[in-house]
Amino acid sequence: MSGVWVFKNGVLRLIENPANEQSSTIRRKVLLHIPTNEVITSYEALERRLMSLGWERYYDDLDLLQFHKRSSVDLISLPKEFNRFKSMHMYDIVVKNRETFKVIDM
Repeated sequence: MSGVWVFKNGVLRLIENPANEQSSTIRRKVLLHIPTNEVITSYEALERRLMSLGWERYYDDLDLLQFHKRSSVDLISLPKEFNRFKSMHMYDIVVKNRETFKVIDM
């Protein structure tokens, strides 16, 4: 028998695959567009929101999605696949657009 023994509420039980058990209880982070209360679920939605704020898309790097704002030195670099979009990328967007985005637990 392999796994992890967990004692909770007076009951001892074996969790054979702790990664699956934890994923059901861990809340994931999502990027929220504050003005519309929209959870960003795709790069298309994110690009639309960023472009409305003056961000421009760079097409130089094939492995990344990059956005630049002419009025600043800021650059947002994101992985090409949305499923690799992590909370560190979300916080980077929030720091550069404080009034427009926030990261929340879902």
